[in-house]
Amino acid sequence: MTVNAKTSASAGNTWRDLPAAQQPEYPDAEALRAVIAELESYPPLVFAGECDQLRARMAAVAKGEAFLLQGGDCAEAFDAVSADHIRNKLKTLLQMGAVLTYAASVPVVKVGRIAGQYSKPRSKPMETRDGVTLPVYRGDSVNGFDFTPESRIPDPERLKRMYHASASTLNLVRAFTTGGYADLRQVHAWNQDFVKSSPSGQRYEQLAREIDNALNFMRACGTDPEEFKTVEFFSSHEALLLDYESALTRVDSRTGRLYDVSAHMVWIGERTRQLDHAHVEFASKIRNPIGIKLGPATTAEEALRYIDRLDPDREPGRLTFIVRMGADKIRDRLPELVEKVTASGAVVAWVTDPMHGNTFEAASGHKTRRFDDVLDEVKGFFEVHKALGTHPGGIHVELTGDDVTECVGGGDEIFVDDLHQRYETACDPRLNRSQSLDLAFLVAEMYRDQ
Repeated sequence: MTVNAKTSASAGNTWRDLPAAQQPEYPDAEALRAVIAELESYPPLVFAGECDQLRARMAAVAKGEAFLLQGGDCAEAFDAVSADHIRNKLKTLLQMGAVLTYAASVPVVKVGRIAGQYSKPRSKPMETRDGVTLPVYRGDSVNGFDFTPESRIPDPERLKRMYHASASTLNLVRAFTTGGYADLRQVHAWNQDFVKSSPSGQRYEQLAREIDNALNFMRACGTDPEEFKTVEFFSSHEALLLDYESALTRVDSRTGRLYDVSAHMVWIGERTRQLDHAHVEFASKIRNPIGIKLGPATTAEEALRYIDRLDPDREPGRLTFIVRMGADKIRDRLPELVEKVTASGAVVAWVTDPMHGNTFEAASGHKTRRFDDVLDEVKGFFEVHKALGTHPGGIHVELTGDDVTECVGGGDEIFVDDLHQRYETACDPRLNRSQSLDLAFLVAEMYRDQ
């Protein structure tokens, strides 16, 4: 339960006194204030107790007792809020989770980049095409993708559309995960179909057969646990637009603590993690599990300061470091961070984001990623933790359940010349369903070798 949103809004607004990177420049400040006031009156999208439940699950990840699978779109789109899009994405994550759960022999915490990932940080505020300069596209929550002056003007009304799109998405996710769609036996049947049809499927046949034998054994014993029929699934997104996030911050009536009820977990991006800026200040006030993206320039001293700032009570499950170094840097840059954080006594979850450090532009102009680079960064992540005797806590990937052609390589190989066929992302390239499942089976093999 929650109390008056106005109380929470004022309590969570200390960030307004600090510099805030990557915020839109709205032309009508009064219109923005009116939208914020309306959002403050809206019901929560998630509940404080659910956030506490995820924090407990993330504590198990931090302690080496569970593994995090976090994935979804680079940037969600309003026109993709459909049952088919959401079901395909969820289906892919459930399939990945089933493989990882069996191979790792630990619970897999499933968190979607979903129901709120409508905003994107950008490297430049403006974009020029054919001599015309307009504001850059910052995600459907801010402005439109079409390269026209009308489309690119930041519109605060889009914040309300983001709320309603997120609510619709969460409704569907909850229906799918509790209504029988997520039954483990059905998910395993999907994986069997993938193994049979995938060009690299023979490589995964043994693991799929092992899972099949385990399920058959349980069925023969008359075991039909309720846990097979539903699945825990949590939502997350980057807490980028602070006006939106603070408008959806509420005081929990049980504890008097602040929660950002726009998602179960939120993270701070590589471009907004300045220790003395607004995003870190906002995150320090809320009780949700918090992630921070750490790029290759991150120092161990910075990592320790994030812990002091965001996890002063050293509570496992509170803080997740999502490292995005690049395949060529992970083995050099990560060890010192892990060593010094571990030596400090802090218990954080270490998660690899193998996507963002491996982006390049193809000759066609498409932003893309090589599947082999993604895989190599995950390998490096596992190698570092194995050498240090620490826990590789999870993976954070940009993916879709659709058969897009945005990343090159994979078992069902996509070539650079194929990128134009189904290049549908509004921002960064995503793994398609086949590549995502390839990754899950390969990560399962790595985990077994730990």
